[in-house]
Amino acid sequence: MPKFVIERAIPGIGAAKAAELQAISQKSCSVLQELGPEVQWVHSYVTGDKVYCVYNAASEELVREHARRGGFAANSVARVMATIDPTTAEA
Repeated sequence: MPKFVIERAIPGIGAAKAAELQAISQKSCSVLQELGPEVQWVHSYVTGDKVYCVYNAASEELVREHARRGGFAANSVARVMATIDPTTAEA
């Protein structure tokens, strides 16, 4: 299944309390259950004013539908074409 990185601009999200992040996560999971197994949330990185999410999904449209139904920003959705890390440099 293709992998996507979603950038969500959410001012001040880095200062969110654990309960707020839990509520956001619960909403996301609820929408994912509605959409079925063709879209899966892998994990997210919370920064000061943005959240970067990694999803596996059959299509970009499913990722955007998840954002629409959940009321989440999806400022940018990009399909991952390759993954590299320090081991990529090894011969």
